[in-house]
Amino acid sequence: MARVLASRAPLGHNTAMHLLVLGLGYTAARFAAAFPGTVTSVRSRPGPGVLTLDSPELPAAIAAATHILSSVPPAATGEDPVLVAHGTALAAAPARWVGYLSSTGVYGDAGGAWVDEASPLRGRRSGRLAADEAWTALHPAARVFRLPGIYGPGRSALDRLRAGPVARIDLPGHVFSRIHVDDIVGALIASLTKGAPGLYNLADDEPAPGEEVTAHAARLLGQAPGPLQSLAEAQLSPMGRAFYAECRRVANGKMTRDLDYELRYPDYRTGLAACFRESQS
Repeated sequence: MARVLASRAPLGHNTAMHLLVLGLGYTAARFAAAFPGTVTSVRSRPGPGVLTLDSPELPAAIAAATHILSSVPPAATGEDPVLVAHGTALAAAPARWVGYLSSTGVYGDAGGAWVDEASPLRGRRSGRLAADEAWTALHPAARVFRLPGIYGPGRSALDRLRAGPVARIDLPGHVFSRIHVDDIVGALIASLTKGAPGLYNLADDEPAPGEEVTAHAARLLGQAPGPLQSLAEAQLSPMGRAFYAECRRVANGKMTRDLDYELRYPDYRTGLAACFRESQS
């Protein structure tokens, strides 16, 4: 089995736990690295000592795990590959905690209004909606974490600007919610011992226009912010344009109240400043 050893000190969790991580991407890898013990990880590509969803050892790993996290998104077909392959085993798992990283995209366009965990689901991606609902109902210990735009070291407006020009879209009233990856990790760790199973929005305190975030990142880098452009002038990809077709503010009250979690980076300014400092070290 693949083993990922922690690189940091424990963050207040039970050291007797054994964590199974399905999908070791940007966020899940940082979560796994927070633990001092061993972590069994499952990746999409096979390799020496690496588990995949097809590995015959995986059912035993599911049965042995005390905590399970999946960050695997739905496939192009709309199906969740983890649930297709191992949904029955996961539903019967003796794990004390089962987490799934979903998306606040399940809320769809709210016209700039605030959305919380009780808001209706009307996202444009039926696969993500189905996975969100399936993981919520999968296991008595299931927690579904709905995430907005994720940024952090190596993956922020700073990095996009270093790679080349970034379009600043002039769309008055349009905002995005976002969260620093370390606050996702912090909230996940808090949920290991606090909060009931269920749904949790993880977001910072300040939804903001994308062009404002890009301008602030440019100033941190000593660059002049690029000019504002209309959507037509920016010539975005269909996926890029789809992001601007939705506008919502993601409320994080349940995260702060039930998980008793205090954000390290409550807004993009504090988060980008941390990313900038890390890039200079």
